[in-house]
Amino acid sequence: MIFNITLSNTAADLSKKSNSLLLKIFSDKQYLKKELDNFLSSKNIILNSSLKKNFLSKEKQEVKFINHSGKPDQVILTKLFADEKFDVDKFRDLMSKLVIGLKDDDINFIQVELPDNELFKKFYPTSEYFYQTFVEGIHLGNYTFDKYKSEKKSPKKLSINFNNSDKNIKTAIKTGEQLLSAVDFAKDLSNEPAITLTPAELLKRTKKELLKLGVQVTALNKAELKKRKMNSLLAVAEGSDNPPYLIILKYKPAKKSSRKIALVGKGVTYDSGGYSIKPTDSMIEMNGDMAGASAVIGTIMAAAKLKLSVELIGVIPAVENMISGRAYKPGDIISTASGKTIEVKNTDAEGRLILADALEYASKLKPDEILDFATLTGACVVALGEFTAGLLTKNDTISSDLKGSGEKTFERIWQLPFWDDFSEGLKSDIADTSNLGPRWGGAITAGKFLEKFVDEKIPWAHIDLAGPALKHKFRSYTEKYNTGFGVRLMIDYLSKK
Repeated sequence: MIFNITLSNTAADLSKKSNSLLLKIFSDKQYLKKELDNFLSSKNIILNSSLKKNFLSKEKQEVKFINHSGKPDQVILTKLFADEKFDVDKFRDLMSKLVIGLKDDDINFIQVELPDNELFKKFYPTSEYFYQTFVEGIHLGNYTFDKYKSEKKSPKKLSINFNNSDKNIKTAIKTGEQLLSAVDFAKDLSNEPAITLTPAELLKRTKKELLKLGVQVTALNKAELKKRKMNSLLAVAEGSDNPPYLIILKYKPAKKSSRKIALVGKGVTYDSGGYSIKPTDSMIEMNGDMAGASAVIGTIMAAAKLKLSVELIGVIPAVENMISGRAYKPGDIISTASGKTIEVKNTDAEGRLILADALEYASKLKPDEILDFATLTGACVVALGEFTAGLLTKNDTISSDLKGSGEKTFERIWQLPFWDDFSEGLKSDIADTSNLGPRWGGAITAGKFLEKFVDEKIPWAHIDLAGPALKHKFRSYTEKYNTGFGVRLMIDYLSKK
């Protein structure tokens, strides 16, 4: 992290301290000039006429300047209006940019003058969530993954105070910090190099963090996987010297829940592509091919911290997909725990193979619904871009609720067609199914493959997060590191259960 941050909403004015910054957000377009003049006068801040003119113009959104007339030392004036250009992530991204931008500045205190939440009521369901987006943005921008840098600075102390005395801000700070600590853990897992984060290490770190929250963490080892005939999972793992595990997480709320939901996450801690080998450029970020697993782990961690009232089961097939004399090959036929057989047409379509056994296992636990998460296909990124997850389901309720949570949290998700016609491309002359369909509609045929291993009586959805889970340049907080996508989305979704 860049800073050791303390958040508050008190009557104290941190802008009067040394090494301080004042951020003022203007959101009333009609009275902008009057509000600006009143603000400058009340703070005894002198803004030169040129900067003032620029700020009041339509073109300029923000001005930053050194305050030579006293405290604070620096001032940032920014405009965000509830107009057609506004989206629910604007304040989150604003705060993220603020924190990132102060990395090399000598600032220890920030006073934030919040806009009136009433101006943004149509965008946020509650004032608490409006404030929570500011908290999330601060912590998202503060994240770094620099543990392997030999020269790194210790985090500086940074105190941030919100000027508003609304009691909902205090709740927003607490909720946001608990949630983002789980997002950070998911990020740490998906950014960790594969040389250290093996399947065994993933299990070890998950146990270390979740057991102390009261989450049960167990695992099926290779011998147990063989006993249960999880040969699809084992086939993918066979090329690696690092043994596979099926990691099982169980979170039960204090009061008995009427709902039990299974979350299944693809945990390929490194994907070389196997004998269908990837080019080097495509391999570099494949330590992040377990982002589905980290989303599940982060979600259950956050659920435990926030004491959600829904029972959760996490099922994570953890493997490496490597090349050796033992590795599975194109043309192989492998059996699954369900009894169905699979013709392997491509060893780089390995995620669906390990999920086949994991989904079958989850189905036997008889949950009320199953959601799986996977960086499954490049085809989904081609279809929806880097910042949107793909949703495959036949259940309209799950679809509607997930899309609603995606719009609210800005971890957006889009439903793809899921007609049975797409299953035609998976037919095999020598097995029950093949693991690869035709070139067209690849994200959808991957979902149709998974569907074969889910109990048809259990509502199910597949989330392909191959784009948004990996680093991309859409937002300030997604540029440098794998993103922890899915945790904020799922906590909002599960909070409604």
